[in-house]
Amino acid sequence: MNNYTLNKTKVGDIVKIVQINSEPSIKRRFQDLGIIKNSKLECVLKSPFNDPSAYLIRGTVIALREDDSKNIIVEYCNE
Repeated sequence: MNNYTLNKTKVGDIVKIVQINSEPSIKRRFQDLGIIKNSKLECVLKSPFNDPSAYLIRGTVIALREDDSKNIIVEYCNE
């Protein structure tokens, strides 16, 4: 499947996390939020300028800035 960055998702897209390319402190924060490899998430809201965007993961909606979401590699899910 084709991989792309999380910031490229559209509202309604369901994706699976393939890789996180961030510095250790940011990566740890993502892990604390449940953003880990193989987790599925859905883009539920984009702000007018696409920064920040909101994602549903493990029953919680989390807003991420584009600077952070562009470091998360995802692939499209068929679910």
